[in-house]
Amino acid sequence: MAIVVNKPLPEFEANATGGIRVTNTTHVGKTMVLYFYPKDNTPGCTTEAMQFRDKYKDFVKAGAEVFGVSRDNMKSHDEFKAKLELPFELIADTEEKMCHMFGVVKNKIMYGKKVKGIERSTFLVGADGLLKEEWRGLKVPGHVDEVLKAVKVLKKAA
Repeated sequence: MAIVVNKPLPEFEANATGGIRVTNTTHVGKTMVLYFYPKDNTPGCTTEAMQFRDKYKDFVKAGAEVFGVSRDNMKSHDEFKAKLELPFELIADTEEKMCHMFGVVKNKIMYGKKVKGIERSTFLVGADGLLKEEWRGLKVPGHVDEVLKAVKVLKKAA
């Protein structure tokens, strides 16, 4: 089932660092930012994670919970989280269930070969459990500020 802006998220369940289980209903009542990224410890993904880390207190103040999502396993996530001192949890979507649900699995050309990869994307879920906004195929510079601005607008509207 595809996700649609202004509709509830389909059912999902995933494991995150810190021993947390995240579902489509665990964060109802709180704004949730889900950012999908290709791989732990790669340059763009490291930069993006550090930008979310550096603005994390602003997200919390605006009433939002942040989760990074990739296909990496829990061990990789734990190491990545510790190395960058990330204050938010990372979801291990090793079976690509969430990636397919959110439609972020794309064919890419890497070193002249076709590969299946994750399109860098962010989704903003309102406290009511509805998808409020999505950013797909995005570039890292300025993106975290744009998401934070959208979270603040959502908080004001509440």
